[in-house]
Amino acid sequence: MPERGESTRLTIMKLSGKRISPTKGSRFAAGHDSYTLTDGLVPANAQKMVATGIAIGLPEGTYGRLAARSGIASKMGIIVGGGVIDADYTGEVKVILRNHGNAHCVFKAGDRIAQLIIEKIANAEAIEVDDLGVTERGKMGFGSSDLNPK
Repeated sequence: MPERGESTRLTIMKLSGKRISPTKGSRFAAGHDSYTLTDGLVPANAQKMVATGIAIGLPEGTYGRLAARSGIASKMGIIVGGGVIDADYTGEVKVILRNHGNAHCVFKAGDRIAQLIIEKIANAEAIEVDDLGVTERGKMGFGSSDLNPK
């Protein structure tokens, strides 16, 4: 078995006989579609954690980000919360589905519920300083760049 970081492949470990491995919807898709393991329901204006039945191995220097699928988001108001998977996490991938719609969202085992996107990261060391220096924007935030677009 390759050591973590030796491969640029996403490795998938089956945790249940019912699981479906993530798949890509097209050759250039950014994410791997992730599937639910069981039938379930996300009540209107509520959230639910949903099992996938898989664990993943990520290459060193990457993390997995769980994101909403555009179809279920636009049609039913379902978004994905808490979607960061660190490269050293080897437990079951679970998806937090948040229903912002006014109707319950019913799903069946094997439905595509999220997409898993593998992203590169810069593991920067955090150090404390007394001054961050001067920038053009400074402390202005929360829409301030909309005031004077460049």
